[in-house]
Amino acid sequence: MRPCPVITRPWRWLFFDIGGVMYDDSIYARSWRRALRESGAEFTDQDFEDAYASARAAQSGSFRRLLTRRFLGEGADLPAVEALAAKYWAYPATALYPDVKPCLDAVAGRYRLGVIANQPTSVRGAMERDGLTGYFEVWGVSDDLGLQKPDPKLFAHVLYMAGVSPARTVMIGDRLDYDVRPAKTAGMRAIWVLPRRGSR
Repeated sequence: MRPCPVITRPWRWLFFDIGGVMYDDSIYARSWRRALRESGAEFTDQDFEDAYASARAAQSGSFRRLLTRRFLGEGADLPAVEALAAKYWAYPATALYPDVKPCLDAVAGRYRLGVIANQPTSVRGAMERDGLTGYFEVWGVSDDLGLQKPDPKLFAHVLYMAGVSPARTVMIGDRLDYDVRPAKTAGMRAIWVLPRRGSR
């Protein structure tokens, strides 16, 4: 179990990513592996794991676009593959990291909490099932808003909904390119959560 991030400054809001921070990121990876195969791509599990690990290590651009280009070629229909992957991108209760609730309990009394995440709308159902929705006041879920990280409009919109200046906020995410850098560009502070061992 990893320790909850220690926040000592007088911030008012903490914003959390979901995949890789609260839930096992391998669920997302498996949904894309299945969608790519159903779209006609042929590869071994090891081929996919290597490509996914490479994309995560690079921290430079859309995993969806990189994986689709790698296994289906430049002209592949990305929205069609995304639609397929969305059918399989659902977090079971076992995908929730065991340290999430203790961490949220530790910070909920001192800070207001929100979500900024590229996720399907259905993620709220999983979080409600797992007893997490009550912690969060503001929801910046990409499929709900029609905006995706790292678009600065998503960060600006969520901060507007929260009614807080960026300087009083912290973004907690597992990607430099989609969480840390755009949050800092928006004037927020950021905590980079390193990928967990075994999560791919």
